[in-house]
Amino acid sequence: MAGERILVIEDDRDIAHLTAINLSDAGYEVETTVDGTSGLELALSGRFELVVLDLMLPGVDGLEICRQVRSERPTTLVLMLTAKTSEVDRVLGLEIGADDYLNKPFSMRELQARVKALLRRKALLSAGSHAEGETVIEIGDLLIDVAAREVKLADENVRLTAREFDLLVQFALNPGRVYTRTQLLDLVWGYGYDGYEHTVNSHINRLRAKIERDPAHPVYIQTVWGVGYKFGPREG
Repeated sequence: MAGERILVIEDDRDIAHLTAINLSDAGYEVETTVDGTSGLELALSGRFELVVLDLMLPGVDGLEICRQVRSERPTTLVLMLTAKTSEVDRVLGLEIGADDYLNKPFSMRELQARVKALLRRKALLSAGSHAEGETVIEIGDLLIDVAAREVKLADENVRLTAREFDLLVQFALNPGRVYTRTQLLDLVWGYGYDGYEHTVNSHINRLRAKIERDPAHPVYIQTVWGVGYKFGPREG
């Protein structure tokens, strides 16, 4: 879908400029900034559907920006830009709640594909819920308003990241279905991450901590040993 607003936070002015040109050519509205301090302020403004975020920034670093965006703007998508050698930072960024990552150097075609996949997945979840009449899903004490992207547990609001919400909806729309980690990567992230199935584990653990009364003995997101995960049966 074109017309979505994207913020690029990248201190290399050449990369920022080239990224902005290519995303603009793809039909997106793009704004850029080259330092973390102004980038954080813009990212928290609520004006952008997606933030393309470099990890190494002057001022506030990318991990801290990602952490604050996840806390205050949980539905904003985050695509991290990382160096190939920064394995620890990349994994930490994903565990904090980044939705995707790209290793530098990257091709602009790949960047466009990743951005399109992230925004398309978010739109499809909402559109699919309307098509199936599943605008609100209730399972026990858990209520998921798909259209509003809101979750409540026993009438208390639950703050989820965009990826956590997408993962929960994927489960809730298919109760009882067993998913492998690779299938969840394909369905929720948009394509496979070679060697990054543990990213699913991290998201599952955070999601359980937020929606399960006893995360050690989950009712909603259950482990199927040796296979993957499934969502508990609906009540009623």
